[in-house]
Amino acid sequence: MRKVISIALVLVLAVLPFAAFAQSDYKQLTVYTALPESELPTYFSEFQKDTGIKIQYVRLSAGELLARVQAEKNNPQASVWFGGSFDNFVPAGKAGLLEAYQSPELKNIPKEFHDPAGFANPFYVGAISFACNTDWFKKKGLPYPTSWDDLLKPEFKGQISLAHPGTSGTSYTILATIVQMRGEADSWKYFAALNQNVRQYTKSGATPPMDVGLGEAAIGITFSHDGLKPAFEGYPVALSFPKDGTGYEIGCTALIKGAPAREQANAKRFIDWILSKRGQELFENSKSFRLPVNRLATPPKGAIDTDSLKVIPYNAIWAGENRKRLVDEFSKVVAAANNLK
Repeated sequence: MRKVISIALVLVLAVLPFAAFAQSDYKQLTVYTALPESELPTYFSEFQKDTGIKIQYVRLSAGELLARVQAEKNNPQASVWFGGSFDNFVPAGKAGLLEAYQSPELKNIPKEFHDPAGFANPFYVGAISFACNTDWFKKKGLPYPTSWDDLLKPEFKGQISLAHPGTSGTSYTILATIVQMRGEADSWKYFAALNQNVRQYTKSGATPPMDVGLGEAAIGITFSHDGLKPAFEGYPVALSFPKDGTGYEIGCTALIKGAPAREQANAKRFIDWILSKRGQELFENSKSFRLPVNRLATPPKGAIDTDSLKVIPYNAIWAGENRKRLVDEFSKVVAAANNLK
């Protein structure tokens, strides 16, 4: 019986292409990422140490990343979409741009963060905050803003840094938060008023807190983990949160559909790794202050738990399904995505 099995195995091996065996030895992975450039070396170098797999990557803001994956639908050039709000993954999944994959590590992640469609894998959460330049506020003798309406005060004219929701996942979450809190008609009135105080719309959601740290703006609307970074690097930045409620992101990663077959195993391995306790605890090393979602992982020192804030029941699936319509309306009514910084 053993001899018969051996002969059968030899016959199978003879007809399989050599590439089927070479794939397991392939040690490269191509990634599109929306995370800030400063964080990436930590994750990618540690992944290479653990697995021997070298990552080549392109860094784009979340909106740009979505547009690029759409443009490459018939010939994908990357295997993994790494980082950015769940809002961006919803339309990508519906458009057939993502490959269904749910990591085994999800067993350690609360179910409220799971993607019911089976495409996105959550690996961090973060709430929207107001990053404030402490020197500017001290000089002016003004309190930090603690509500969304505070941002409309005339003393903040030309002092607010905000990314454009057409290119930034951060700012799309801000847009969707206000719409969910106030309804669409009142939201367009709000953003039209806020526009009077915005100094310039940026391309990336990580830019506003940098503007604040450098003294180019008094206030940056951003996720708390991005706002904390310049604060802990010694820049004059402090965070405040809207007491009337704030939205939050579920940061995700996913497989890009139709990606190079030789990278598929490496892509799944990377997603499993970044969702693991080992990968999640690297937020401390990268000084990103992202809040890990894996129950086994220890949060980085200084990270702000969303449980300590007044967060709205943010509907990320609705936000994702309505993304194009809301961004188009924002560009029409408030500000076009031209000349972004």
